[in-house]
Amino acid sequence: MRHTKREIRGSKFGCFSLLGVIIICICAFIGLTRLMPNDDHVKPDWSGIDKPIFSQGKLMDYSAIGTGEQLKLPLPVIEEIVDPHIRYEESTKSVIITTSSKLLHIQKDQKRGTLNQQPYQLRFAPEEVGGVLYIPIRPLEDIYGISVHEDQDTGVILLMKVGETIQWSHIKESGKKNKTAAMRTDATIHAPILQDVVQGSKLRIWDEQDHWYYAQTDNGFTGYVHKDEVVLDDTQKVNPPEEQAPSSPKDWKGKKVNLTWEAVYEKNPSTESIGSLPGVNVVSPTWFRIVDGNGNVRSQADISYVEWAHNRHMEVWALLNNGFNPDLTSSALSTFETRQTIITQMLHYAKIYDLDGINIDFENVYSKDGDNVTQLVRELRPLAHEQGLVISIDVTPKSSSELWSLFLDRQDLGELIDYMIVMAYDEHWASSPKAGSVSSLPWAEKAVTRILNEDGVPADKLILGIPLYTRIWSETIKDGKTEVSSKAVGMETVQETIQKLKLKTIFSEDTGQNVAEYQEDGVDKKIWIEDKVSLEARVKLAKSLGLAGIATWNRSFASEESWDILKQISE
Repeated sequence: MRHTKREIRGSKFGCFSLLGVIIICICAFIGLTRLMPNDDHVKPDWSGIDKPIFSQGKLMDYSAIGTGEQLKLPLPVIEEIVDPHIRYEESTKSVIITTSSKLLHIQKDQKRGTLNQQPYQLRFAPEEVGGVLYIPIRPLEDIYGISVHEDQDTGVILLMKVGETIQWSHIKESGKKNKTAAMRTDATIHAPILQDVVQGSKLRIWDEQDHWYYAQTDNGFTGYVHKDEVVLDDTQKVNPPEEQAPSSPKDWKGKKVNLTWEAVYEKNPSTESIGSLPGVNVVSPTWFRIVDGNGNVRSQADISYVEWAHNRHMEVWALLNNGFNPDLTSSALSTFETRQTIITQMLHYAKIYDLDGINIDFENVYSKDGDNVTQLVRELRPLAHEQGLVISIDVTPKSSSELWSLFLDRQDLGELIDYMIVMAYDEHWASSPKAGSVSSLPWAEKAVTRILNEDGVPADKLILGIPLYTRIWSETIKDGKTEVSSKAVGMETVQETIQKLKLKTIFSEDTGQNVAEYQEDGVDKKIWIEDKVSLEARVKLAKSLGLAGIATWNRSFASEESWDILKQISE
């Protein structure tokens, strides 16, 4: 049977029409599907975990143990969320917790500890389970002021630290019985449901994304709830414990520090020979030195010197050094017990001699012991502040030197101390292979600004160290090579040399100092001079950077006129 062209065309048209209808139906179905929410329910990723811990809606890698008053938190979580500086020393099984006002020492498997060197009783001891150390909740709440919610049904632990703000909310009540809001795994209606949250249920809001809140219920379920389903309530901030002490024991606000070190070697100076020191408001005698690996401290303190200073309205920030012995330092700072030996003795000396502060000067230290230097300061701070002592530390300019620079964590130290003194001298030192300034002005400025900018130490904590000495350099030619040696001298000795030899001085733009050159017995001599010109420039530098003040090494090197120049730091 033959079909006409018209019939064939009609048949084809019918097929195409049917196909079009099918395509339209499929598209409509897909479009409708896209508009329909996902009703699938899934379990949370922490399902089956015993005592999971959350912080701001984030699941931690470690879980808690115990419940109620016996609840204990794992050390790695405390380090990550609450305090990266909590310390555990395996050798003595010691847990060391510090804040600006508290020092807590407890030990694994022990219920007795100390808080600010006073007895502290625990109901439950720290313990180790599966290679992880667990700390009982009570001391964590006492010291850090953390807030912990434990859900009795799921066992979930919600951990919040001081300073965090909780945005409370609840599921909107519509009046319809059994109405719920879907909490989903992602911010879309197509994501599966973690939990159907009933009307009126409280939520903690941790974040938001477009039209969704990232929220968490008391039982630990955490996911996305559409904003239309949520009513925001009040906020709640986790506050520190009420007994928190002030961060600084002395009111130096609005005043500039003008400190000079008193170098004490064999014996103390006669105060009658010192003079008036106009402008100086702090003296720092080098009285204390760690003498062995057990942390014992040798004292050269003199009560008559303290009385002399106090009668002239000067504070005494006595200096403690490490003997500049790296091996001794490594041993003396290695454990809580040896560090406490140092601290206890220094606090005892401070009471006996009526000191106002402690100035720490640790030099020649292995970089591996840098953390222990910082830890000593961290443990000293609350006890020293409790006693009303100012804590300062001396630091070298930043360099690649392991023993003289790299061990210093200036950023952390800057948060712990009241003042940091930058020893901006020894640019060219005693055994330097090249003659040069002890402290050129551009070099000193760079030393300070690097610490300000790179380590974030506030200007009102930073003090510029100024040399009151210089070096007379000698250069000789031997076998075609220049040999260099030097002698450190004070300001008056330099002026006497200039007058005696009738030397001409030339101002050096490169160093910001006057320079003298001459020959003596066939030897070339050079001096980069500390005088009125250089001291005024250093004071101007400290003031321009808004620094906390100046510190001079050392008093015995100064000329009489230097004090009148240096007191301009407070003008």
